[in-house]
Amino acid sequence: MMSLSRCAAYLVLACAAAVLPAAGASSGGIRAEQIASADCIAIIPGFKKGAAVVGVAFGRGFVSCRNGGNWSAPGAVTLESASLGVQVGGEKIDIVILSMDKELRSKLLSDRFTIGADASAAWGNGKTAHDDPNAKLLFFGRTKGAFAGFGLDGATLKADDSSNKALYGKPLKNSEIVEGGARTPAAAQPLVASLTREANR
Repeated sequence: MMSLSRCAAYLVLACAAAVLPAAGASSGGIRAEQIASADCIAIIPGFKKGAAVVGVAFGRGFVSCRNGGNWSAPGAVTLESASLGVQVGGEKIDIVILSMDKELRSKLLSDRFTIGADASAAWGNGKTAHDDPNAKLLFFGRTKGAFAGFGLDGATLKADDSSNKALYGKPLKNSEIVEGGARTPAAAQPLVASLTREANR
C-alpha cells in the first residue's frame, strides 16, 4: 500500500507537469526561449495564501536543473511567505520560477533560499521582466488561466526532505538529486518530459 506522503508527492508531481503546457499556451505566458535559456526551474502548483497558517502563503513543488542537454530528476521544495503581495485574493496560484544564472544553482538547491535576499527577482510577463531586466530570477503566477502580478521578495524556497524520501525511497538532498545524477523516478518522468517539450516548443 502506498504511503500518504508518497501519494502527496505523486499528486504534486502530476500537477506540476500540467502547469508548463498551460502556462505556455496562456496569453502573456512563459515563452519557450525563456525555458530554454533557464539553468533551473521550480514549479509550485496550487500555491495558496493562508493554506498553512492564517496570513502565511505556502505551497509544495519541485525544482529541476539542466545537466548537459537534459533536465535533471526533480528535487522537492516548499515555498513559504508571510507577506505575499498577491493581487488576486485567496485564489490558488500556479507559480513558475526560472533561474537564469548558473551561479545561483548551489543556493537554489540549498536547504534554504530567500528570494530577493539571495538573488534579485522580477515578475515575468512573457516578454520582459516587470521591474528588473537584469534579474537573475523570473517568476510567473497563473490563476484561472490568467497571469497575475505579485511580489515574491522575502519568500523562502526550502528543500522538502520528507517528499524526497517518499519519492526516492531514501533521504536525499536536492543537490544530490539534481547534480548527482539521480535516476528520474517513473512518477517524475511526465514532469521532465514536459520541461523538454516546452523548452523546444
